Amino acid sequence: MIDSALIPKGVKRCPTWQFALAVALASGVLLWGVYAMLLCWIKGLNQTNMNNAYGFALWIWADLAVIALGGGAFFTGLLRYVFGKDELKHLINYAVLIGFICYSSAQLILAIDVGQPLRAWFIFWHANVHSMLTEVAFCLSAYFGVLCIEYLPLILENRQIDKVPFWHNLSHNLHHIMAVFAATGAFLSFFHQGSLGGVSGVLFGRPFSFREGVLVWPWTFFLFTWSAAACGPCFTIAITKMTEAIAGKKLVKDNVIQLLAKIAGWMLATYIVAKIIDTIYWATVTAPSKGMNLMDFYSNNAFYGIWILVLEIGICGILPAAILITPAGRKNPKLLTTAAVLGAVGVCVNRWVMVLQTLAVPVLPFESWTLYLPSWQEVATTILPVAYGVILVLISYRYLPVFPQEPELNPIEQ
Repeated sequence: MIDSALIPKGVKRCPTWQFALAVALASGVLLWGVYAMLLCWIKGLNQTNMNNAYGFALWIWADLAVIALGGGAFFTGLLRYVFGKDELKHLINYAVLIGFICYSSAQLILAIDVGQPLRAWFIFWHANVHSMLTEVAFCLSAYFGVLCIEYLPLILENRQIDKVPFWHNLSHNLHHIMAVFAATGAFLSFFHQGSLGGVSGVLFGRPFSFREGVLVWPWTFFLFTWSAAACGPCFTIAITKMTEAIAGKKLVKDNVIQLLAKIAGWMLATYIVAKIIDTIYWATVTAPSKGMNLMDFYSNNAFYGIWILVLEIGICGILPAAILITPAGRKNPKLLTTAAVLGAVGVCVNRWVMVLQTLAVPVLPFESWTLYLPSWQEVATTILPVAYGVILVLISYRYLPVFPQEPELNPIEQ
């Protein structure tokens, strides 16, 4: 009875035992990750397979990937509150929830990687003002605070919490000023997404990632922000479709999904054009200036062959962009979902090569390709945020009005 009293009106949820079983399964994976995390904190980074060649490895790839995938929150918020795309109000709650999960996961990953989370305040008190990662830490923390504020009204709309006048009024008033937080979040996201790309771009000793610049920024600064704005909404669409499939019901109207898909498609198409231009210039001008040619950066081993460039730009870039910018592609549910998944995979591949392939490529005459396989502790702690995200989605979907159109689209349940 207590459980049913917390469920939003007008919707139906699975039996309590099924919900509890799903949470328990995800919690088992979560505990495995927590155990590995504690090993890393107690025994140190010798629990990992990182070495002198790989100071940035699986964790940093996962960190950059989830930050890019969480870009759907800031970009959807920007479209909804600043550019007035009112239809997206039916999807903004889920976009914020996904962004909240991604950014809190990113901070958890960094806490594991640093190894001394109790000294995290050093970042702010003893800031290295010459490091782009300092700016990333500031903007990342500030934007996570913005996401907390954006997620708060959804929590306050819980059926029982909303009965308390104070919480009801607070939620109502927060909605009126949400445009301010959406604009602030977009501003903060632009800089921390960009600076993550800038870190790779200024590595002049690593020709694979080094890029020339625009003013004081290497153009990877802009490519990273652009790709997050393009692929973050793709991830939001993909997770929404996955949620609908698991729930067995329609949660968002097609016109809402297709609007976001259209915008994401054009963002992805323009990004891929810029990425192709960047790749051609890098391969024909930047790399030769460092004494290397294109094929020096691609090995015959299974990890870093030329296939990875084809995967990133062709299969996970041109193909999904072509589907999303065409009305027929967007209206086909299977093609739409496929394109959204490919777009999300594409940005993860990009972050993979910018982190790991950058370090694998030999840059001195006596060096050879350096391969890296993560330890089980690294894998477990990387999966940990996924389990945490699943639990938070389960709880939010069950007890909060995440999808405003759900009662309308499922009238039989009222």
